[in-house]
Amino acid sequence: MFRNRYSAPLSSLLLVGLVLAGCTDPTTSPSGEREGAAATSSRATEVVVATGGEPDSFNPVLGYARWGDGKIVEGLVRLGVDLEPEPVLAEELPEVADDGLTYTVTLREGVTFHDGQELDAEDVVATYEAALDPENGSPVAADLTALESVEAVDGRTVRFTLAHPQSAFVTTTTLGILPADQVDATSPEDVVGTGPYQVEGYRAGERLVLTASPDYWGEQPEVTRATFLFVDDDAARAARLASGEVDAALLPTQALGRFEDDGAYDVIRRDTADFRALVLPEEGEVTGDPAIRTALQTGLDRQALVDGALAGAGRPAYGPIPPEAPEYSDVVEVEANPRTAEQRLEEAGWVEGADGVRARDGQRAAFTLMYPAGDTLRQNVALEVQAQAAELGIEVEPEGLSWEAIEPRMSSDALVYGSGNPYNADLSTYPLFHSSRAFQGFDNPGGYDSAEMDAALEAGRAAQEDSERVEAYATVQEQLAQDLPWVFLAYVEHDYVIEADTWAGYDVPLVEPHEHGLQGGPWWNLPSWTTAGG
Repeated sequence: MFRNRYSAPLSSLLLVGLVLAGCTDPTTSPSGEREGAAATSSRATEVVVATGGEPDSFNPVLGYARWGDGKIVEGLVRLGVDLEPEPVLAEELPEVADDGLTYTVTLREGVTFHDGQELDAEDVVATYEAALDPENGSPVAADLTALESVEAVDGRTVRFTLAHPQSAFVTTTTLGILPADQVDATSPEDVVGTGPYQVEGYRAGERLVLTASPDYWGEQPEVTRATFLFVDDDAARAARLASGEVDAALLPTQALGRFEDDGAYDVIRRDTADFRALVLPEEGEVTGDPAIRTALQTGLDRQALVDGALAGAGRPAYGPIPPEAPEYSDVVEVEANPRTAEQRLEEAGWVEGADGVRARDGQRAAFTLMYPAGDTLRQNVALEVQAQAAELGIEVEPEGLSWEAIEPRMSSDALVYGSGNPYNADLSTYPLFHSSRAFQGFDNPGGYDSAEMDAALEAGRAAQEDSERVEAYATVQEQLAQDLPWVFLAYVEHDYVIEADTWAGYDVPLVEPHEHGLQGGPWWNLPSWTTAGG
């Protein structure tokens, strides 16, 4: 078992910045860089970015670059702009046996890690075995429950054997590969990959500097140096961009106004499958009550929340599977009706008191709603929920906390949660709602436990025919609509600003997952950027 710098098990490391956007940020000062001076690059071969999430580790076993966009590490495959897998360290996509139980991969020749070691099949085996080891509590293990074994057939051939078919398995092979003798690395400086960039310097809570790897097996990137400043506060990122201290930044929609009409900047707005939801703990006396859950599900006006808390940059959400997915079912949809919500509360014995807050048997309809401090968007969501819930007679008390403070309270206090990906219904539901994932890091944070849900998720994971998958995920969504462990609110738009007329190739039609700090945004495909006009 290996641990991170907080001495917590891997299961608690879901990479706070990766699993939950809007946390903090790190970076290192390379030799000779002026502390406190403007960091904006003077050449198009360098870029300085202010982003909002600091990975706790760059070890892919800990969840780093879960969807194959790691820059430092690479997987057997990656997901392209069209969300389809394409080979990277594999010569071609895995060869799948007729029974769907065996996947065979031939590795690309001539690939070396940043420390000079040559990539071979044993490195792949060691990386996947580390992810599967229950003592490591890897968040990636939730995606690999069907994987029974992985073996090196020879130096360049890897065979994966599944206990049962898993239609999403190829997508899981985005897992970044590490050298066999370094799968337990936790510090960024110690993580060795095969990617186009390597770590030049790192300072926790401040910055990360990447430089192009001189021995990279693929095409050398034109941007040879990238500095990522980890800035917790949304307003601070906007200020650094406006001052010229950085070239690009992740920003909330409310901060875009000062840049949209300025020709010196390019504003990038991305559609996403990144949802925000209220996680309602099963054990809470108020949050666990079916009438309270139903009232919030029915009584909250999601479009008003999008218009207000998100400044219009988003769309209502009713479940974890985005409407564009073939598995989506409208059974989760509900029309806002505060009066119906109030009637449900009254029928359940929640009577409005003189202060406007309902109570039942001496228990007030009140609960704390946690959100990560510094995340303006989630704070706005929490405040909007507070205002709308008050109209129903439910008292919601928002509380901004660090993720370290939030994690131990997830079993008792509600949370504004963010997750979601556009890649696969299996991978966007199983980690969040299967009972085996309860409180595994930030998977299933409310402790939802339903035998019916588990069975539906397992059926969806194993389904090989499209019709079977659609049926299984219809059941998943019906169960969510019935149990209401979470109240889904909105899919949020991701907004970025970048210095104009310096680089090209970053504005692609990418539907982003939740993870969008260091990995996503215009710098998602940083190795493919070119000099503008070049």
